[in-house]
Amino acid sequence: MNRNVLRRYIVLMGLATVVMFTAWAITREAVEPSFGDYEVRQGDIFLSDKKYDEALERFTAALEIMPDHRGALMGRGIAYMQSGRIAEAEAEFTYLIGFLTKTLEPDDLTGIGTLASAYTNRGILYDRTGRYEKALADYINALKTDPETVKGPGVIAKILYATPNPATVRKRAIYLQKQLALPEEKRLLRLPEKDDDQRMYKP
Repeated sequence: MNRNVLRRYIVLMGLATVVMFTAWAITREAVEPSFGDYEVRQGDIFLSDKKYDEALERFTAALEIMPDHRGALMGRGIAYMQSGRIAEAEAEFTYLIGFLTKTLEPDDLTGIGTLASAYTNRGILYDRTGRYEKALADYINALKTDPETVKGPGVIAKILYATPNPATVRKRAIYLQKQLALPEEKRLLRLPEKDDDQRMYKP
């Protein structure tokens, strides 16, 4: 066999191997879930069923498999907040915000959406506990980070849940800003019938 032909064949096979391995790695990354994702999905189901203790157990299990799993940290923060464990919820959201702020890459769109959601959820926590200046600061940070993620439910959700004019981060931030600009005795910062419409954000 001609030596040049053999050399060319070996080079081409080497290149083909590299290309195929790269394609396999990318496909595998896209198709296979990350460690802890299964437990997070289980936690999300319990969360939607308002079974907060079970949700917390699943999110914690995910974090044991994959420390700093973003979905697990967010889910655990929401479960703490919805079950009235305010200090734990605040600590979880604050940790997640700090972790994402330090580790996010500029092209990580999912991470950016998660950061905006974490700011929003901590803002709702502050709002519910009467810390309105902190709530406003977090809402503003959420809107600066990713306004699309926190813009509120779409048309289908509005129809399904019969909320034609739902609460949104932007609306609440504008309302708080206006009220905090008034003298203290004229402020109306709590509107239970509207405030209860605020939903948690979990991308």
